[in-house]
Amino acid sequence: MSTETGTETTYNRVLLKISGEALMGDQGFGLHPPTVEKIAAEVKSVHDLGVEICMVIGGGNIFRGLQGSAQGMERTTADYMGMLATVMNALAMQGALESLGIHTRVISAITMNEVAEPYIRRRAVRHLEKKRVCIFAAGTGNPYFTTDTASALRANEMSCEAIFMGKNGVDGVYDKDPAKYPDAKRYDDVTYDDVLQKRLGVMDASAIALARDNNLPIIVFSLDEPGGFQGILAGRGTYTRVHG
Repeated sequence: MSTETGTETTYNRVLLKISGEALMGDQGFGLHPPTVEKIAAEVKSVHDLGVEICMVIGGGNIFRGLQGSAQGMERTTADYMGMLATVMNALAMQGALESLGIHTRVISAITMNEVAEPYIRRRAVRHLEKKRVCIFAAGTGNPYFTTDTASALRANEMSCEAIFMGKNGVDGVYDKDPAKYPDAKRYDDVTYDDVLQKRLGVMDASAIALARDNNLPIIVFSLDEPGGFQGILAGRGTYTRVHG
């Protein structure tokens, strides 16, 4: 796709998945507004190219269902609390994007009409066609499913051409943890089956399987590199592509 700025982009519609921890900045918990604004500026740079963008943001900076469950909380209750945390993050990102002049919609899988639209696929597609950024909140609306799985589900429902996984501290997929092992090897390309068999930790297994079954590529890149999201869409930068 050629844009008004003359930049060639590879994709017309993508889903950006970021963890809740990406919004913490240097804090150990919660939201760091300057970090949220920095990520919003990255999204704007891609939106300005004419690319249609939807987003899924985790909730681990506020509450993790699995951790709550591990500490004795009933799993379903803990997962619903995690979903509510993703709504808070989505609203924070909406505020940051709209302060930059980007029209957005927060679309929740759990009905809460005062703060978000309910998820209706055809309406969400229409928002994207009108160049609004859609932020999908509350996961799939079901316990026992992560926001990784919600990302793969929504990306397929929206006919996205790829999932972009923005990571903190790593610029792709490695054969082992690069923070612990200096000799860790980064993959330029890796298959869905290798990710599952080698437990490479890109996304959880159900999300990888859903992407594989629908031939949806996953691009893993670093959120720490300024302009990284835009650069990869223009065919530059460092990343790992997960595909069939």
